[in-house]
Amino acid sequence: MRASDVATAVEDLLESLVPGEPLPPERELAARIGTSRVTLRRVVDDLAAAGRLVRRRGAGTFAAAPKLAQPLRVTSFSADMTARGMSPGARLLSARTEPAGPVVGRRLAVDPAAQTLRVRRLRLADGEPMAIEDLHVPADVVPGLRGEDLADASFYAVLSHRFGVEVATGEQVLEATATSAEESALLSVPLHSPAFLIERTTRSSDGRALELVRSVYRGDRYRIVAPLGEQPRTPSDRAPSDRTPSERAPSAPTPSDQPSRSAS
Repeated sequence: MRASDVATAVEDLLESLVPGEPLPPERELAARIGTSRVTLRRVVDDLAAAGRLVRRRGAGTFAAAPKLAQPLRVTSFSADMTARGMSPGARLLSARTEPAGPVVGRRLAVDPAAQTLRVRRLRLADGEPMAIEDLHVPADVVPGLRGEDLADASFYAVLSHRFGVEVATGEQVLEATATSAEESALLSVPLHSPAFLIERTTRSSDGRALELVRSVYRGDRYRIVAPLGEQPRTPSDRAPSDRTPSERAPSAPTPSDQPSRSAS
C-alpha cells in the first residue's frame, strides 16, 4: 500500500475524531488500514510535523485541534479570537520606551531619534500560546501609555477608546519561517517548527503611521485565508466579440501596422 494511500486513510480517520482523541494503537491501526507499521509510522510522523497530530510522551498520539483561519484584513488579535468564540489573552514579555532607530523610524515615518513604545507580548487563545507579538508605536500617538496597559488588552481598543484614534488602512507582509529556540519555548512547540512571520503597518485616516508590529504565529495552529475575486478585464483581456466597436481592433492591419521583412 502506497504511503499516500495510507496518509489518506489516516486523514479520513482524523475527520471522525474530536481534538484530543487518541489514535488507535499502532499495531491495530496498521492492521485496519492494511499497511506495515513502518509505513504507518512514517505517515504519522509527517502528519505530526504538519500539525494534524499531537504526540505526548508516554501517552500516545492524539488528533490535533483544527487550524485557525487567519484572514488578510486589518483586525486585532482580540477581536479575531472573540469572533471565534475563544477567550483572547496576553502575557507581557517586555515593555520600554526607546528611540525608533533607522529601520523602525523609516517604517513609521518618524525621525530615528523619535521615542517609540515597544511592547512584546505572548498572545493567547483559551490560555494556549498562539503568537509572539513585537509592537512599536510612536510615543506621541499614545502619550502616557505603558506596556502594562496592554498586558491583557487589545491595542486597537485602547487606541480607540483612550486616544480617540482609529485604524483606517494597513499593509501586511507574510513570510514562512521556523521558530528559534526562544520562540519555540514561548509557543510550546518543537525547535524549528513551521511558523508564519507577519509584519504589519497601520495608519489613521490622515495617513499617520500608528504601529509597526512583527508577529510570529504558530504554523501548526494557523492557516492564512485570502479571498479571491474576478478582476475587471481591460479591453485587451476581453474577446473581440465582447468589446465595444470603439475597442475592437481593425479587421486587417493598416500599412503602417504591417511588419517589415528583411531579405532572406
